[in-house]
Amino acid sequence: MNANWIKVFIAVIFEVFWVIGLKHATGTVEWIGTIIAIIISFSLMIMAGRKLPVGTVYAIFVGLGTAGTVFSEILFFGEPFKLAKVLLILLLLAGVIGLKLVTKDQTTKEGEA
Repeated sequence: MNANWIKVFIAVIFEVFWVIGLKHATGTVEWIGTIIAIIISFSLMIMAGRKLPVGTVYAIFVGLGTAGTVFSEILFFGEPFKLAKVLLILLLLAGVIGLKLVTKDQTTKEGEA
């Protein structure tokens, strides 16, 4: 795994933080943290998208972010566990993993479209 994919996965972690922050932030410090997480998340995703296939980067970013957010809500915020929801998230993750597996790891040169 190259550094650009690591940027995508770090961006996903920050995405989970900012999505949770949008729902649960109540004070100024929490909102500032949410805004910082948004900036870091999108900056890393954009940097990775310059070198990797942008469609794959975005699909992995959104898919893993969705799964991380749902599981975080269940584990930390008392969201009810629903088997159907978890099975659908696992199906989403299977698609994201499959997309990553069929995408070439070659990075594009700077300036190529």
